[in-house]
Amino acid sequence: MNFVIQLGLFLQTAVQMGTHILLATSGGIMCEKAGNTNLGIEGMMLMGASVGYWAGYTFCSPVIAVLAAGLAGAAGALIYAVITVTLRGNQVVTGLVLTIFGTGVAGFLSKTISSHFLPEKIQTAFAARSIPGLSRIPVVGPALFSQSIYVYISIIIAVVLYLYMRFTRRGLNLRSVGENPAAADASGINVTLYKYVHIILGGFLAGMGGAYLSLVFVPRWQENITAGAGWIAVAFVIFSTWNPLQAIAASYAFGALKGLAFKIQNLVIAGRTIAISPQLLDMIPYLATVIVLVCMTMRKKKENQSPEALGNPYFREER
Repeated sequence: MNFVIQLGLFLQTAVQMGTHILLATSGGIMCEKAGNTNLGIEGMMLMGASVGYWAGYTFCSPVIAVLAAGLAGAAGALIYAVITVTLRGNQVVTGLVLTIFGTGVAGFLSKTISSHFLPEKIQTAFAARSIPGLSRIPVVGPALFSQSIYVYISIIIAVVLYLYMRFTRRGLNLRSVGENPAAADASGINVTLYKYVHIILGGFLAGMGGAYLSLVFVPRWQENITAGAGWIAVAFVIFSTWNPLQAIAASYAFGALKGLAFKIQNLVIAGRTIAISPQLLDMIPYLATVIVLVCMTMRKKKENQSPEALGNPYFREER
């Protein structure tokens, strides 16, 4: 019985540690399904984390804090969209510059927000809440039904995004824009509009992912609070094969590996305690991500391939 309880608590921690990755990965999927490679997710997450924290202690409202964080990420995505869609700039370079820009914004705001603490109202609003009945299910109950409302929202967003892309007309149009923008344009789809809308919405989700760290998971401001989570999200867009449902599993698996690193810092084998370097354990989730990506690259299945026009700027007069 004790093992079941411990397993449930471990999975609960895994979900908590993977939520920000899930939101950022969902945003990355939206952007890449529109045909744009955005390496600026880390920067948008940092902007969302810092602006969301600032809005949280300034306005003492959880809703305003989350909206401010999402809008900060959307603002970064808008800059990226103008350069890559309208001006047809290099998407890789623009994404890298966006990350540097977001880091600078967070560094600038940190001079103000590092000395402030979140109001009790916000911490209470994002505290874990158990769903009556469901939270008592062994193992699964604590993991999925005893979480912050932020976790529930992230799961709903991923599921809705999957249904949107798979079963709606606009979702089909989005996939058409990512696969063949010239053909989509010829069929009457406003390619530029679809790119702008989905890139900006993707930035909004990335900003929300960053705010989860500063508002819910920590919850206080820390320098470099994302710790490279944006880059992991970029990798998980590929790992999940641009499928939001698979992104849920990938994100929580990453969270489980992060949690495992804490659990095995002091292993007890045959009555002897063996201390393992925390730095070595911190490598485990990232090393696993690299290994999985290599394996994914070696698999040439068509359904696992990226959108055909990903990374290629579209110029209407060239079609």
